[in-house]
Amino acid sequence: MKRHSGKVKMVTMRDVAQASGFSPATVSIVLNSAPLARYIAPATKKRIEDAAKKLGYRPNAMARFLRSKRSQSVGVMLFDVTDPFCAPILRGIENALYQSSYVPIFADAHNQKSRFEHCLEMLLDHHVEALIVVANWLFVDIQLLADLSKRNITAATICWEVPGDSVSSVIVDNEAGGRLALEHLYHLGHRKIAFIRGPKMLIDSAPRWKGTQKFAHSVGLEIDPSMVVQLPDVWDPNSGFEGGYRLTEELLQRKKKFTAMMAFDDLTALGVIRALTKARMKVPEHCSVVGFDDVPLSSMSAPSLTTVRQPLEAMGNLAASIVMEGINAGLENREWSISRHKVSPELVIRDSTMAAALTAWDD
Repeated sequence: MKRHSGKVKMVTMRDVAQASGFSPATVSIVLNSAPLARYIAPATKKRIEDAAKKLGYRPNAMARFLRSKRSQSVGVMLFDVTDPFCAPILRGIENALYQSSYVPIFADAHNQKSRFEHCLEMLLDHHVEALIVVANWLFVDIQLLADLSKRNITAATICWEVPGDSVSSVIVDNEAGGRLALEHLYHLGHRKIAFIRGPKMLIDSAPRWKGTQKFAHSVGLEIDPSMVVQLPDVWDPNSGFEGGYRLTEELLQRKKKFTAMMAFDDLTALGVIRALTKARMKVPEHCSVVGFDDVPLSSMSAPSLTTVRQPLEAMGNLAASIVMEGINAGLENREWSISRHKVSPELVIRDSTMAAALTAWDD
């Protein structure tokens, strides 16, 4: 009885040459799209390509890398892949790279500086041609990213603008977003508003709060310091939900009366809604709630969450397009400079906000 080894024979260029009737050298030129391919007759090219397709020929990625020193890959560093904030960004990155026939290699830093540095080393060991860092934390070593330009590796950050002129960036206008959120509540008639600020270590926290304060000042709205609380510096992506829940409970226990709550982000806002529901307060009848980011969970919550949308997928797509332009500029030996993009946020009004009711707390 004949036994099969279980190994599938790899189709080589020599097999394609034999099937097409042309020399291995000619086949190599055509299948590798070498510069000399423009001198080969279209009929010859078609015959070789048809034979390769019929045989199921696939280029050997490792051999191709050894010849060209190009990996056709882009490293993507995430702060925490379990954070729902990351999913739309990843979709945008992957879509853009797919269009360019590049493969993303993902690494998760787990919000740890040492792990970030180790993951960066691993990505470089895999010869990625560019790097995208999704970073909203402040512990990243700026010098490490700046040094990438010395190795001819194009880099871009999402949600963080690196000082200097070596790394491109795509960020949202957090200050404008903070203004949009408070402006919405103000125009609904809310004056007793509680605020949950973001952790000090997050890049987005300061500009978001700055935009809030600027709008309050412009309309003469006094922010009561006793109704401003802040999330702790905890790196667990679920800490926003837990923090929103706990801080809202604390405000309620202190008998603070507010008709609206402006949360740092969507997960925090969902924690707020949970705490209010537990206290038998209806959202938005007793208290309106606004989030920030517009992560997928926001539209599925009950009630659905009014939030300030970051165009996360578009931001991922833009960052990938930027690094691809850098890669192409290097291959074509042309000038290229870094770019900085600040995209506009958008207010998305859903069911968690409504006009202030004067007697809401007396029901």
